[in-house]
Amino acid sequence: MPHPLITPIINVTEVSGSETANSLVTCSSDENLCTWVLEQTGNEKLATAVDWIVGKPSALVGLILIGLLVRWLLHRVIDRVVKRAEVGVLPNRLSRAIAGGKMGAALNLREDPGFTRRVQRAATMGSLLKSIVTGVVLTVIALMFISELGYDIAPLIASAGIIGVALGFGSQALVKDFLSGIFMIFEDQYGVGDVIDLGEASGTVEAVSLRVTRLRDVNGTVWYVRNGEILRVGNMSQNWARTVLDVTVGYTEDLVQVRRALEEVAHDLWVDEDFRGVIIEEPEVWGVESLGVDGIVVRVTLKTAPMEQWAVARTMRERVKARFESDGINLAVAQRVLWQESAPSAASTDAGDGDTPA
Repeated sequence: MPHPLITPIINVTEVSGSETANSLVTCSSDENLCTWVLEQTGNEKLATAVDWIVGKPSALVGLILIGLLVRWLLHRVIDRVVKRAEVGVLPNRLSRAIAGGKMGAALNLREDPGFTRRVQRAATMGSLLKSIVTGVVLTVIALMFISELGYDIAPLIASAGIIGVALGFGSQALVKDFLSGIFMIFEDQYGVGDVIDLGEASGTVEAVSLRVTRLRDVNGTVWYVRNGEILRVGNMSQNWARTVLDVTVGYTEDLVQVRRALEEVAHDLWVDEDFRGVIIEEPEVWGVESLGVDGIVVRVTLKTAPMEQWAVARTMRERVKARFESDGINLAVAQRVLWQESAPSAASTDAGDGDTPA
């Protein structure tokens, strides 16, 4: 026969364990509130109703708030990384300029040709990372949301894997576009604001996504190019650019005088304050490039900051024309040689007629 002091303790433990198990089965969302209602009323239906009316919505709203909070925090982290990537080595340049008393020159972004490039690439990378973070957070919260409603998410995960494999085989073009877009962005092939040539379309990049690249040409036409269809990219805005100017003069001009005039015009443009930081190296006159039908082609090159080559070329043409007019150097004009066959004279015709036998 058991000891009288032990038996009640065992019975109490068994009863309390049974009540706890029943409350855990009844309550699924807010265990504290549901258990309190169950203990106070002893009504499982009421406790379940309170659990679904109060506990479930609060849990679902909590998941949504947590998802938004996590997304906001991760976006803030990405923004900080993007800002740091945009700055790059600018603080060092700034400190050196302060030490040298050239604050105004340091703040002139045209003196740092890589600054614009860093800003463009950082913005593109930030947009991609934010899209990835949003997709991942949304997927995780959606699965937790479904699980909170009482559904088993294991079949959903398995189905998602099967659907992913099916999409991988059936949507190879889409997967190819995504992978190409990721590699293009991480390899820094081009970014927003770059002027690129994709073969069929060329212009300024307005947006880069994982699937398509949007660019606008000089006529204002917007082109949408799938990343998987891009076989080669010509980027005219990366690191530095070059203005190649071919000047055609007549065959009667003195090439020494022409070369001297071009060197002086290019040097004046190089030392011009308006083009400080735009032309990044001393211009070069390469000399005679070709002997054409209409004249002699002399080539001049100027190394410029990205996307400044066209403005420099226009200014250079204007100054070359003004200098040639001042020095009396004539630009080449179209030359053509006409061969004209003269008609036989009347005297030769009459002589020919007289020699003809009757």
